Amino acid sequence: MKGSLWLAWRQQRVSVGIGAAALVVAAAIAAYFRSGMLDALHSGLFDHCGTGPLYCTRSGTGLPLLLDVEPLKYLGALNIALPVVIGVFWGAPLLGRDRELGTHRMVLAQGVSSRQWFASRFALAAAATTALSGLLAGVFAWWWRPAADRSYGLFWYDDTALSGSGPRVVAAALFGLAAGTLLGLLTRRVLAAMGLTLLMTGVLTLLLEWTHRTRLLVPPHTYVSAGITPKAPMGEKWSTGTYGLITASGRHDDVLNCPFPSGPQLRECMTAHGYVARFYEANPAGDYWAFQWTDTAVLGGLAALFTVLTMLLLRRRV
Repeated sequence: MKGSLWLAWRQQRVSVGIGAAALVVAAAIAAYFRSGMLDALHSGLFDHCGTGPLYCTRSGTGLPLLLDVEPLKYLGALNIALPVVIGVFWGAPLLGRDRELGTHRMVLAQGVSSRQWFASRFALAAAATTALSGLLAGVFAWWWRPAADRSYGLFWYDDTALSGSGPRVVAAALFGLAAGTLLGLLTRRVLAAMGLTLLMTGVLTLLLEWTHRTRLLVPPHTYVSAGITPKAPMGEKWSTGTYGLITASGRHDDVLNCPFPSGPQLRECMTAHGYVARFYEANPAGDYWAFQWTDTAVLGGLAALFTVLTMLLLRRRV
């Protein structure tokens, strides 16, 4: 096994080196911009800003007061794209290149079994992928923390924060690796495997983003208020945009039936139509982890499934 591991390292050291270089560059950029972010926060310019989604404004001008979080969003976008990048450029050639060139036959002729040939390559790639994705997710979290869930920073439900941080990043990267490896084994052509991996990982990434927006896997909570007094501030909740009114029988109607802010007009309208309360739907900040673990279960499950399928197909395809 030592020989096959050594060969796996020889074949993958360039990929490992590129990943390590990308991590160092990301960490350096994060350190630079996070330092500027902390300097801005310590300047006192943001001391009057409260929590919640409403923009904080500059005194006298009324213009929004914002931190420079665009570089942070770029890192989040990179983390979201990680399964595509790893799947296409690491997973697809992992077995596919040897099968396309026929060099795997020489390795197997040295007394190495097909399972050892696969295990040595995949174990090294999976370990490097886990380390790279986990550290990139950690860099994002460290950089994001001073600006988390503030109107001048980045809320937890922003695409780049929700999908570009946490354990989901690791599970997604392993999914990309497993998908690329399986397709590389099946197609025997690296370029074809890369194209199919791009399609599969890209579609699943977009599909999961769609489930976030529709709350398909993590349903929203329903918040009810009397209507005669102002409702509690939305705060860090992620609204679905669904607001309405509730009758005594429990029927939910559109908020436009009584389109008034809290006060006498709203009270009169609610009484005239038989409404006893109003409601809105939103996900609280604690649902960040519900989204994270749901995505992690889906992506990790697919990664495990594809890995098992690759092992089962080895004897027939090699």
